[in-house]
Amino acid sequence: MTVMTTVLWIIAILMIVVGVAGAVLPALPGVPLIFVGMLLAAWINNFQLISVFTIVVMAILMAVAVIIDYVAAILTTQKAGASKPGIIGAAVGTIAGIFSGFWGLLFMPFLGAIIGELTARRDILRAGKIGAATWLGLIVAIVVKLAVAFTMVGVFVATLLI
Repeated sequence: MTVMTTVLWIIAILMIVVGVAGAVLPALPGVPLIFVGMLLAAWINNFQLISVFTIVVMAILMAVAVIIDYVAAILTTQKAGASKPGIIGAAVGTIAGIFSGFWGLLFMPFLGAIIGELTARRDILRAGKIGAATWLGLIVAIVVKLAVAFTMVGVFVATLLI
């Protein structure tokens, strides 16, 4: 194995590891990073260890995860009847949550949606409903991304071991 091949393998594995973290952290494109890491690993060995078919299946999984990530939060928030300030509040809360650790990541989108709704409608019950819907969408998206991320990593490890 050449030095360049070793460096490429290190980069591929780092991308996959960072991608797993990104499945939970909204600032990182987790599943796409895992996919690119797998694609690089497949390319390093001319698709001998990881086949083109496997890469195509992983691309489909990645697309599903990315779509669900965006659609889950939007659909649950809109279905609950969020106003534009509520949606903006959820987005601001999500960004603020990135910088405030795990608990901030978990609850800041909820609080942001509530604050946004309160500024728009001044109805605490409605704001709570919108906040809960935003939080539910976030949790659904994280669960789906984690499931896809671990499936992709499992396939990656299995292809290397078989």
